[in-house]
Amino acid sequence: MLRSFARRAEIDLQHGGYGGFFHSEALAGALPRKQNSPQQPPYGLYPELVSGTAFTVPRVKNRFSWLYRIRPSVQHSPHGQNAFDSYDPLNHLTWVSPPFFHACPPVQFRFSPIPEGDANVDFIDGTVTIAANGDPTGGDGCSANVFAMGASMSSRGRFLRNSDADTLILPQNGALEVRTEFGTLHIEPQELALIPRGLVFQVNLGSGSKSARGYFLENFGDAFVIPDLGPIGISGGLAHPRHFMAPVAKYEEAEGDFELISKFLGRVYTSPLQQSPFDVVAWYGNLVPVKYDLRLFNAINTVTYDHPDPSIGTVMSSYTNTPGLANCDFVIFPPRWVASEGTFRPPWFHRNVMSEFMGLLHGSYDAKPDSFKPGASSIHNRHVPHGPDGGAVKAGTENDTTNPERYNNTLAFMWETRLPWHPTEYALQSLHDVAYPECWGSVSKRFDPTARPPSVEPYGFDGTKK
Repeated sequence: MLRSFARRAEIDLQHGGYGGFFHSEALAGALPRKQNSPQQPPYGLYPELVSGTAFTVPRVKNRFSWLYRIRPSVQHSPHGQNAFDSYDPLNHLTWVSPPFFHACPPVQFRFSPIPEGDANVDFIDGTVTIAANGDPTGGDGCSANVFAMGASMSSRGRFLRNSDADTLILPQNGALEVRTEFGTLHIEPQELALIPRGLVFQVNLGSGSKSARGYFLENFGDAFVIPDLGPIGISGGLAHPRHFMAPVAKYEEAEGDFELISKFLGRVYTSPLQQSPFDVVAWYGNLVPVKYDLRLFNAINTVTYDHPDPSIGTVMSSYTNTPGLANCDFVIFPPRWVASEGTFRPPWFHRNVMSEFMGLLHGSYDAKPDSFKPGASSIHNRHVPHGPDGGAVKAGTENDTTNPERYNNTLAFMWETRLPWHPTEYALQSLHDVAYPECWGSVSKRFDPTARPPSVEPYGFDGTKK
């Protein structure tokens, strides 16, 4: 049912290229073609520029959009004499922002899935921050959150504007309707929606879904880009730009008692609205909300020997000024063939300089096939040792690697960051699986100084075999 719902919704999307220019108009001629800000705009609309980068950054990094709307957005937030006092702090106990100052020891963390959302809980109230790093004020780091909702934001007249971060939404259970100033995105599990910071949006339950649960990332750093392919080539591999789709313009003229939720400098505010901010009749630009179907990811893997680095699963990256060093890499572990011979196929044991936040959207994960559940989270911070559990070690050691394996029923993901993940106090008190490190207790000692290896070490993949 979800698949047919999403396919029907594609009529409301435009294909293009991630980072490229899209344009859309809900009324013919509403989008000026020859200039951005004519003296007499079509239909009496107000032109408005939304910039995602500084004006003077190199053109290859520049992000902006022009919107043509019924009212300027200054009227979609408090603008009267008492505007300052109209922003009331929303005392959200579970949606919080760094920096944090409580203890974070160098241990492996796992957090249980949150319960399904109650019928009166929307995306805002159902958000729980698991961990974060950096500082939204300085434009560095990110925040890893989960959500569970049983109600749509639209049912409560709520709109969200996150000025701190780009928002990457990954539903794990249930379909979502993500309404934005630019139009509507329909996403289901195994798809994503990416909303640039500063844009107003609304997360609602999709058609046929009574509840929904998932993950979302707040990226405080540089905008996500698709990684360069290098020797992989130009025509395919990993996430293709043309598979990212943008909404078509769709506007409403609605007045009422609405509520604007604002995220700014790490704090959450609530303020009243009298008109819907979804009044954009036309727009163009490359700062746009997009969706992407993770099932279209063209996975790259070895066809000879050894387990490649997880970076081959990178969908997109938010980079720092240091070449190759990411503020956050978004990596997936999708269904795929594994054909390496003479190789321990599960992920090897490792201690990395980067820090990992793992989630499971579907099925099971090969390094923890029995214990890591959909909706759960794990954190392996900088130089904290981790790897496969005892069961995965046993299977990876004994499997016949002359036979390729098809990894089905799986979609795990990782948000890998240069800064360590700092779990929130709520996650540590309410969701922390303190027994998680015990999973490595079943890894047996197998050292035998009398078991001499062959005098000639075999090749992992011997191309001379028939």
